[in-house]
Amino acid sequence: MPLQHAIWRVSEKPEPLTFSRLQSEQQLEEMIVKDCRILSSEWMLIGRQESTGMGGRIDLLAITPDGSLVLIELKRDRTPREIVAQALDYASWIEGLTAERIAQIFQRFSLGRPLGAAFRERFGIDLEEEALNASHQIVLVASDLDPSSERIIQYLNKRDVAINVLFFQVFRHADDLLLSRAWLIDPGETQVNAANASRQSEGREPWNGEFYVSYGHRSWDDARKYGFVSGGGGAWYSKTLQLLNPGDRIWVNIPRKGYVGVGRVRESVKPMADFMIDTDEGAKPALDLLRDAERYRSRVDDPDMAEQVVTVDWLDAVSESKAFNEVGLFGNQNTVAKPTTPKWRHTIERLKSFFKDWNLGS
Repeated sequence: MPLQHAIWRVSEKPEPLTFSRLQSEQQLEEMIVKDCRILSSEWMLIGRQESTGMGGRIDLLAITPDGSLVLIELKRDRTPREIVAQALDYASWIEGLTAERIAQIFQRFSLGRPLGAAFRERFGIDLEEEALNASHQIVLVASDLDPSSERIIQYLNKRDVAINVLFFQVFRHADDLLLSRAWLIDPGETQVNAANASRQSEGREPWNGEFYVSYGHRSWDDARKYGFVSGGGGAWYSKTLQLLNPGDRIWVNIPRKGYVGVGRVRESVKPMADFMIDTDEGAKPALDLLRDAERYRSRVDDPDMAEQVVTVDWLDAVSESKAFNEVGLFGNQNTVAKPTTPKWRHTIERLKSFFKDWNLGS
């Protein structure tokens, strides 16, 4: 069902703002280039109007914190079904981009800046070449979409093709133009689809049922002591926690340190603000006990930024100083992932030899 936008002026007599329009979709593209938060606060633009070598040019190209790419196509004057088909065609070109080619695209876009340095400045972590373009997603930007195209996009998403639509509308308020946006599909679902559908290769394997968890920039001592993992600071970091259900087994990795624990999910995701911890004096709010509580409390009222938590019963866990790490182990920046690479199978085999109680109670 097509999305409908409306903005009302708050007053004793509420009034809807009138629809307007930009001078051109080129103007919208210029706005996105100047501030990518119009699309997402968790992406970094790395390319614009790049030739595909197939008779066309992509509108915009972005990168996410895990090194996956986002193809952004504006509708412009194309029919809705045409833009869907063209975006899928361009995605086949995206899939084949090498790390060297992506670095060159960014250098043209940024007038010579190295991609690695810009990525570190933007996300606070190093860009791992192995993770670069391991997956991608497609985002169509349009003011409307015909029912047929919407059905196609919903169909593709249900089959784990990471494609979404961001609808925008322009409203007039006095002499100002206001831009609103709305996603067709929860962008967290698209992120999960992209993370799960890593680049196709002969070595891809069926998922083995074991979940990977990345736990960085947080107190592992607290997570180990009180039985939880968490993510926040942006929807990109917290949405994948929704993949976890009670009984799932997780293996926790601290980036740059190594694997520190294996456990079973006790309860599904919930806001950190609702997390209670049992103490000798009774149940107390986690925000009164955790070392990172001040940071979590500062963003508790922002649904996208708020910390989300999954409670866990640890089967075997070690301190950060005793983390297990060696060459060849799987790593990923997504908070939760369902890896399908041979490296994950190898990693699980190695972890089970280190964490002796990995199957305790099963």
